[in-house]
Amino acid sequence: MHKAATESLEMWKQMAARLGEQAKPGQFSMDPEALQQLQAEYMEQIGQLMQRKTSELGEVLRSDKRFSSEGWLNSAAAASTAALYKINATALQKMVEITQTDGKNQARLQFAVDQWLAATSPTNFVALNPDVQRKAIESQGQSIAKGVLNMWQDMQRGHISMTDEAQFEVGKNLAMTPGSVVFENAFFQLIEYKPSTESVYARPMLLVPPCINKYYILDLQPGNSLVEYVVAQGHRTFVVSWRNPDASMDTKTWDDYIEHGAIRAIEAVQDITAAPTINTLGFCVGGTILCTALAVLAARSKQVVESATLLTTLVDFADTGILDIFIDENMVQFREMQMGQKGLMKGQDLATTFSFLRPNELVWNYVVGNYLKGETPPPFDLLYWNSDGTNLPGPFYAWYLRNTYLENNLIEPGKLVVCGEAIDFGQVQVPMYIYGSKDDHIVPIRGAYASTQIFPGKKRFVMGASGHIAGVINPPAKGKRHYWTSEQATFPSHWHEWLEQAVQQPGSWWPDWAKWLAGNAGQEVAAPKAPGKARAYAVIEPAPGRYVKQRA
Repeated sequence: MHKAATESLEMWKQMAARLGEQAKPGQFSMDPEALQQLQAEYMEQIGQLMQRKTSELGEVLRSDKRFSSEGWLNSAAAASTAALYKINATALQKMVEITQTDGKNQARLQFAVDQWLAATSPTNFVALNPDVQRKAIESQGQSIAKGVLNMWQDMQRGHISMTDEAQFEVGKNLAMTPGSVVFENAFFQLIEYKPSTESVYARPMLLVPPCINKYYILDLQPGNSLVEYVVAQGHRTFVVSWRNPDASMDTKTWDDYIEHGAIRAIEAVQDITAAPTINTLGFCVGGTILCTALAVLAARSKQVVESATLLTTLVDFADTGILDIFIDENMVQFREMQMGQKGLMKGQDLATTFSFLRPNELVWNYVVGNYLKGETPPPFDLLYWNSDGTNLPGPFYAWYLRNTYLENNLIEPGKLVVCGEAIDFGQVQVPMYIYGSKDDHIVPIRGAYASTQIFPGKKRFVMGASGHIAGVINPPAKGKRHYWTSEQATFPSHWHEWLEQAVQQPGSWWPDWAKWLAGNAGQEVAAPKAPGKARAYAVIEPAPGRYVKQRA
């Protein structure tokens, strides 16, 4: 072991020396002295490992849930294997830290190392995982057989099962809030929900979810539904249910989604309710679409929206976190050549990318459980939704990549023309409730907060605990997590300065938002007795409608 480690690190040392002599901007190099120090630390840790008893390794392994079971802690071979893996992992992570390169290459190197370490964990191999071996023996091989069957079924589905998908069906135990489809076009169905209160606010509420996913993330099981909560607060509620694009939509553009999606939905809600202005909410990409629509409407001198809520939304794409490593000019040009004029971005490709942003939790955890142990993952509505992906029209996707993630053009006043109008977010002056999740890996909290610097109207910013989805879908009745608020009227340039003056609050942020929304909702009036409106907006079918059931 000593010899192998020495030879491996000596190779890296020589490589770093050569790179240090030849490196150009954008290339990789290492400081030989830093690498020599890392080598010494590594050899010392290996020496200590060989002298430690199995019982002494528990401290090291218990901190990693992958190795915290008794099977790993009580087996000398398993404990030593896991401990050696962790030493090697630490050495590789430090090697990334001492690598000298530009920021983007550093992030890409870190991502590659993270993926490699996640994939090569001893837990992922039958021959090295004592828990897998024990289960195979106790079940007389049935766990292995079940694991092979699970793998075959997932191959038919085209994705790794994260939950027991047989336990869920949209319209049966998901997307259950009563409502009706009252409008549809080639892009979306508009759902109006049945009031659960005798009176409603005069100003209706329109929710615009991401078109990259199904709308029912906002309407999961009863008790875990933001739509259900909004209706219960006395709002006449509508939601956009995006169509899952097929070949008939493979030439549709960003402009199409703004004009025939968000703007048409706003017009429909106004027509149905006769409200001069409405409240709106956009979630993730839905928020970016909504803000673009508001800028188009502002350019047309149409002030038809009273307020906007942005949930984990990027408008300023200067800081997109880990997703930035995938985006560069070559990648965007490739997508433009591939599908910039016609084509579909497959939902499964997008879902796989997002899963590998958290490989241990969203990939290898299920490989071990489903395939090596032959287990069926427990039913979880949020993870079922996560596996129910959607396609995107190629021209829409290519435009989005270039003008947001690559060039960040949306925030440049007048630089982009959308639906025939020059976009200027400085003209969008509606009150805004802006929410970001502290541990969001898709919309970093810094990116969510950046919207406070873009829009000139009155704003409230709130930060919730947890990640991109779990932070948002946090019903008050469950009493989980916490959030931060600040009553300061001004917003510092950086979110951490805002956080210094913020106060942590217990539980869900939903009641805070509900209080803010009520202040923009107008007077209470009698709840409508029927959904839609005669002729032009007659009921088409019950919620959740056909569009949401279309599989990618």
